[in-house]
Amino acid sequence: MPEPPYEQEGAVAGTGMGGAMDLAASEATTLEKNPSAASGGRAPGGPEGTGPQAKPRSLWSDAWRDLRRNPVFIISAVVILFLIFISLWPSAIASGSPLKCDLAKAQEGSSPGHPFGYDGQGCDVYTRTVYGARTSVTVGVCATLGVALLGSVLGGLAGFFGGAADSFLSRTTDIFFAIPVVLGGLVLLSVVTSNTVWPVIGFIVLLGWPQISRIARGSVITAKQNDYVQAARALGASNSRILLRHIAPNAVAPVIVVATIALGTYIALEATLSFLGVGLKPPSVSWGIDISAAAPYIRNAPHALLWPSGALAITVLAFIMLGDAVRDALDPKLR
Repeated sequence: MPEPPYEQEGAVAGTGMGGAMDLAASEATTLEKNPSAASGGRAPGGPEGTGPQAKPRSLWSDAWRDLRRNPVFIISAVVILFLIFISLWPSAIASGSPLKCDLAKAQEGSSPGHPFGYDGQGCDVYTRTVYGARTSVTVGVCATLGVALLGSVLGGLAGFFGGAADSFLSRTTDIFFAIPVVLGGLVLLSVVTSNTVWPVIGFIVLLGWPQISRIARGSVITAKQNDYVQAARALGASNSRILLRHIAPNAVAPVIVVATIALGTYIALEATLSFLGVGLKPPSVSWGIDISAAAPYIRNAPHALLWPSGALAITVLAFIMLGDAVRDALDPKLR
């Protein structure tokens, strides 16, 4: 008896949950040739962005993604961008001159056009507070760049090569750590006659590089023990290539975190030295100078002390908060 003609049966494909899904033979063939169609266009092996063809995310891309979602970073970044703006263009929000004073208006309170009042010399507190941001931001940024550059180079080279250079650097940093910062500033800056920000910046770099150097040294020592560094060395890569291409990108994160937090402390240090009379001096405009001038009149004119002190506190806090946010984003242990 002849067999009935073959009828195309439905193909059976497993669903992964113990059941079955009837598909036409043509559809089953399509799935075999294009497995990604069963996953909605995503590559097999996981959710979108995790397939074998997806581009791997780096530490920096993950950190930026976390920072964009961190309200602490957003708030501190907005404050810092505003400070940078008024440092570059203070006349955009303050039309007067910070050096123009009227003794007849000394210690007066706020008035139309002068919301912060006047200090003991009759100078507009609002204008001097705005122009004082330029000095603080300049000192903080320049000192941080100098400290980070010098400390990273010395610490990175010492940690990479080791030996006598590493021992000498370690003992040198111990000596610098033993010097009190404020006392050192009183001694060194008291003999400087220049009335610019560069002596203060140079002093901060002189006493600030050991901290970054120790951080960079430890990061380089940890990074050079990784397998990819040993593989590059086995393939004949030079020391300069290993240090610049393989170690430095993976050891710079702790330096960035410490330098960002230290920037706020450098601004506070400049204000402290100016308050003590060894940093910037009149007619320079600085929050430390204004705080020092307003301190004797704190009972009669507290506003002259409140506004520059508040601006200094907000600035330092913004940079410290930014550094904390960057640290949390770059720390793989917190992921």
